[in-house]
Amino acid sequence: MLPRQADAPATVFEFLVGHFTQVTAEQWQQRIIDGKVHWQDGQLIELTTPYRPATRVYYYREVSHEKKIPFAEQILYQDEYKIIVVKPHFLPVTPSGHFVNECLVHRLRIATGIETIAPAHRLDRDTAGVMLMTVQPETRHRYHELFAKGRIHKRYHALAKLTPPLLQQYQQGELVLPYSVTVKNRLQKSTPSFLMQIVEGENNSHSEISLVAVKGDIGLFELSPITGKTHQLRMHMLSLGMPLINDRFYPELQPKTEDDFERPLQLMARSLSLLTR
Repeated sequence: MLPRQADAPATVFEFLVGHFTQVTAEQWQQRIIDGKVHWQDGQLIELTTPYRPATRVYYYREVSHEKKIPFAEQILYQDEYKIIVVKPHFLPVTPSGHFVNECLVHRLRIATGIETIAPAHRLDRDTAGVMLMTVQPETRHRYHELFAKGRIHKRYHALAKLTPPLLQQYQQGELVLPYSVTVKNRLQKSTPSFLMQIVEGENNSHSEISLVAVKGDIGLFELSPITGKTHQLRMHMLSLGMPLINDRFYPELQPKTEDDFERPLQLMARSLSLLTR
């Protein structure tokens, strides 16, 4: 985070050069030109970008070997303001950890030649599906406001093994589909910090969940998050006793291993829609 200081430099570039003296000015210049330094929302920082105190700047280290994600993104729609794209499983949206070039933003910038592409919302690396990407920095905040105000409705599909009582009701013809439930509870960070947990207290998360089809003991669920907490849908399905198939985090954190591309998390963002009200 850029510190507040009386003698703040005029640009972010000047700060990086003066603060991280182990990196040469030429190296920082090339990193910025290559689009490897950006604000938290993904907007690129340029050599002339003004210094903004108390704002996060992101730079992701160079990686000597970066594993290729063997799935392709698909552009569904594009205009001068936005791009609607399907993100594949395992691909991060922005650079993170061992992934720098293998992220959705970098792939789209190469495919379209548009360096100002940035995400309008979040989607976990493990989750696939529809995403809205912004093109023009000057209009990006309008899309962020739509999500913040709940004007964009998101719908997901997920697969999970039914609980024995629910499966029995279905097999005996006592369960009429779609079977819908409302889940509300309080979510907060757990340990390690990238995990979430349900705790006592005022509700801060809300999802509408419907079982829409059954095959064997596996249910197809339609999930509509009303709020947008981290891992909310995964936690809410877990709270119903039906963790998502191939979830490496819940109900128990699995040992860190190489990605198994044959076993993606069974969660997909199916649609985005603007609520007119």
